[in-house]
Amino acid sequence: MRLHTRLTTSADQGDTPASGSNASPRIENDSRRRFLQGGAGLTLALYLPGALPTAQAASTAGPGITAGAAAPAAPAFEPNAFVRIGTDGVVTVVSKHIEMGQGAYTGIATLVAEELDAAWPQVKVEGAPADPSRYNNLLFGPMQGTGGSTAMANAWLQMRQAGATARAMLVAAAAQSWGVPAAEVQVWEGVVSHPGSGRKAGFGELAEAASKQAVPADVKLKDPKDFKLIGKRAARKDSAEKVNGKARFTQDVHLPGMLTAVVAHPPRFGAKVKSFDASKAKAVKGVVDVVQIPNGVAVLAKDTWSAKKGRDALVVEWDDAQAFRLSSDEIFAKYHELAKQPGAVARSEGDVNAAFGQAARTVRASYDFPFLAHAAMEPLNCVVQLGQGTCEIWNGEQFQSIDQAMVAQQLGIPPEKVTIHMLYAGGSFGRRASKDADYVREAVSIAQAIQGRAPVKMVWLREDDMKGGYYRPAFHHTIEAALDAQNRVTGWRHRLVGQSIVTGTAFNGMVKDGIDPVSVEGAANLPYGFPALHVDLHTPTDIAVPSHWWRSVGSTHTAYSTETFIDELAAAAGQDPVAYRLALLGKHPRHAAVLKLAAEKAGWGTPLKKGPKGGEKGVRRGRGVAVHESFGSYVAEVAEVSIQADGSLRVDRVVCAVDCGTVINPDVVRAQVEGGVGFALTAALYGAITLKDGVVEQSNFHDQPLLRINEMPRVEVHIVPSSEKPTGIGEPGVPPLAPAVANAIAQATGKRVRNLPIRPETLKA
Repeated sequence: MRLHTRLTTSADQGDTPASGSNASPRIENDSRRRFLQGGAGLTLALYLPGALPTAQAASTAGPGITAGAAAPAAPAFEPNAFVRIGTDGVVTVVSKHIEMGQGAYTGIATLVAEELDAAWPQVKVEGAPADPSRYNNLLFGPMQGTGGSTAMANAWLQMRQAGATARAMLVAAAAQSWGVPAAEVQVWEGVVSHPGSGRKAGFGELAEAASKQAVPADVKLKDPKDFKLIGKRAARKDSAEKVNGKARFTQDVHLPGMLTAVVAHPPRFGAKVKSFDASKAKAVKGVVDVVQIPNGVAVLAKDTWSAKKGRDALVVEWDDAQAFRLSSDEIFAKYHELAKQPGAVARSEGDVNAAFGQAARTVRASYDFPFLAHAAMEPLNCVVQLGQGTCEIWNGEQFQSIDQAMVAQQLGIPPEKVTIHMLYAGGSFGRRASKDADYVREAVSIAQAIQGRAPVKMVWLREDDMKGGYYRPAFHHTIEAALDAQNRVTGWRHRLVGQSIVTGTAFNGMVKDGIDPVSVEGAANLPYGFPALHVDLHTPTDIAVPSHWWRSVGSTHTAYSTETFIDELAAAAGQDPVAYRLALLGKHPRHAAVLKLAAEKAGWGTPLKKGPKGGEKGVRRGRGVAVHESFGSYVAEVAEVSIQADGSLRVDRVVCAVDCGTVINPDVVRAQVEGGVGFALTAALYGAITLKDGVVEQSNFHDQPLLRINEMPRVEVHIVPSSEKPTGIGEPGVPPLAPAVANAIAQATGKRVRNLPIRPETLKA
């Protein structure tokens, strides 16, 4: 997902840390200072050994351990909001960014450990609580949250400074204790030493003394040539816990007396509950209660399976008077009509009308992109416990400020009375970054409906999110190019039609002059140098299908339309697709660099080797390319495909070149790009949420399949060395994949794929 704005919510006012329920108070820092511009507060405190409070214990204990379990002793040295060092020498890094599989915990730990000179094994990571006064995302403004592939870009200086500050205080403590100049004290792999005297001490031995040192006003960061961890492969910090079962997900939270809730949602968007009969549901063993909430009927039981069986037995009559009833075909028919008229202007350069008026010929294409579900491995869930004027939440939490503010508004309490514990999430792809806290507010509504008499774990089954969740909006594009007699582009006109993700939400400030920048990213900032260019947008407001960020957001469709159309223009000019692009990228050297690298590593221009099925009769093979910038990162991908006579498609190989600035962990970068290829290929081959009479037709992986392991291509990732600041990597690998595959199909068959997903019947020989 992408954000481009500074967001202010009621949760962001003041400097008061979030507090928990009366039964679970959180430990407050003894003092607070500001040490980073726009950053979180620097705190210094000495803690005596003792158990952490109930809420903290519940959020850090292993699977199945209930609230109230014993927790490790508090640290002796906490120089700032991000680093704690115990007398045992363990360095705990507090991550304000959620770990949902993208490697954020590892990257943030690397930045701290690098400047602290800690030994990698002694470093562990835990999620930060909801507290925007300390843990705001510097790129979002006064808002705490993870998204837009901003974690490393946001953390780059802040986490390094946090580590360097802790290091300086440890050095000062050692120098004072040993009576030596601080300049002579060295730190290496978690050991502080003075070579001249032979004195040595571990971090734990110096922790209490370090806590008494003055916090330095300024610290010097390492020269990149001295990096020992940044840029190197290091074992991920979340892998071991996920293998041995210690990782804490929402499903692992068990509170005394907790009930599990499953909700019956309306089959059509905008429908309401007219009436319901709970008698059969309440007769199911394990069901405790059935309650109506604003968006459906919740069945509460002692376990998930009983709640599901109770919901299956529930009889609900829905009021469809205000429900959305259009089908996918009807939606696209509306979009096609809108595309015949000019829209709000997103970018206009040169005289595009004159270019088309004087054109020797024009090339035109139109594209349809369906709604897409997020379909993360861990469906939505949330645990809520209401107290006297308080609310405590355990969740794979991605947007703390939004959720905290909206829950507070719903309950009529101050935001600081809403405590949120950030746990691991089993994927998100944008879904958990809810712009209106939808599923979290639903969990709170259930707890309210039972007057808070028990903690509630709300569980969405996959069908709940697939049939009634939020979606990447459907889009229609038209692109036209005016060509002169030498087939050079003199004018480019691009029109988009689709729902705005942010209009009417807390992010509404992003919309300027009728343009949601999320809708046109990748189109309005097209890098190719044309004499005249015009991009406009229609944003229909009468489509009630809930829209949401989806991994790489607007670039999911703009990269496809622009990169496949560029390929058509290269073919029209009789030029090589790579050379054609390079000639138009004179002002964009980073685009050109990844394009050249991907082409070189893929053997562009050489005959294709026989693929896995390349020797079979009738198999057609092709190679295609695409390049795109998203989230400040540049990615080019070359795809090789094999197509059977019956239209069956296999992507054999994908070669990727990436420029994401300074690389913190190359293994994580490669993993994210590889994962992005698989994610994007799933959408390209299978992704489509369709509606019939307003009802979503898909429900689970049987009719909305994921890419299977035997379908995954061989992926090679090549990283461009860079001294630029880190940029995003969780999403940029997604946009170029589908157009590279489509361009390979065109090279193999001569057929242009204009609509997604790719249908085998359209590729038959």
